[in-house]
Amino acid sequence: MKKTLLSLIALSAMSATALAAEVKPALVYGTGGKFDKSFNEAAAAGAERFKAETGTEYRDFEPKDDTQGEQAIRNFASRGYNPVVAVSFAWTSAMEKVAKEYPDTKFVIVDSVVDLPNVRSVLYKEEEGSYLVGVLAGMASKTGKVGFIGGMDIPLIRKFGCGYVQGVKAVKSDAQVFQNMTGTTGAAWNDPVRGGELTKNQIDQGADVIYAAAGATGLGVLQTAADNKKLSIGVDSNQNHLHPGSVLTSMVKRVDLAVYNAYLDVKDDKFTGGIQSLGVKEDGVSAAIDENNKSLITPEMQAAVDKAKADIIAGTVKVHDYTTDNSCPM
Repeated sequence: MKKTLLSLIALSAMSATALAAEVKPALVYGTGGKFDKSFNEAAAAGAERFKAETGTEYRDFEPKDDTQGEQAIRNFASRGYNPVVAVSFAWTSAMEKVAKEYPDTKFVIVDSVVDLPNVRSVLYKEEEGSYLVGVLAGMASKTGKVGFIGGMDIPLIRKFGCGYVQGVKAVKSDAQVFQNMTGTTGAAWNDPVRGGELTKNQIDQGADVIYAAAGATGLGVLQTAADNKKLSIGVDSNQNHLHPGSVLTSMVKRVDLAVYNAYLDVKDDKFTGGIQSLGVKEDGVSAAIDENNKSLITPEMQAAVDKAKADIIAGTVKVHDYTTDNSCPM
């Protein structure tokens, strides 16, 4: 009996070790760079949280172009990393290829859908978060003119802009919203100089609040707004601290949760494929208010954004998603 018990304990320990060995996390960023203070850096924060809580190291890679993304995903999978998380729609076709080649590896893609049993696709309702910051922009604007600077001109970024327009006009129906995109290639995510130029142009037209949804390019938007004593709105990560008193708020997109949850689920043997869609209700998107911007948010503005959030959750406000039909109600 004693020998049987010891054998069971040994088998249990071996099973636990085998399970732990399967958790070998990897992370492939978008082309904007790991330290973009925005989208990619949010993903890194999720990996760092997992590392801090579990003591499990992870590997990451910063692709400089589209071909390097596929190489990195395949390289991690071939070396036994699991799960492999790729945080960009740009890696969709790469993920489809590699996930088929490695059916026993768990993969996660952010901002796109790959319909394979070993892939989790994490989407966000950016239109809802953008609506919330649009409400604040409309109320904060003194000129009735606000701006939006997008990164790469794709439906996903138009989705941000469309939600923003709806939020602005919900509180100021006659407001003007200027919109510019930085470019049509991946370079649009990492051009702060161009972001600053577009921002200055919008300011010259009267915009006094400018929302950036452009990765590292947005750093130029926030800097130029601060230099010209105008308000800006950050994106993805909470960017309020970059220019305290100048950044009105940030549309936080919890990319960190996608990464952290994926790693934890594999560790706990609870990973599932399929689509996850995270909006206001799921705390996937929000308008950040903290010590860096609270002086800019009046009680009326706070009440308005709280009501908008409650209405979205209740379904009494339905924010139009640009990607459903490539249109935006004005």
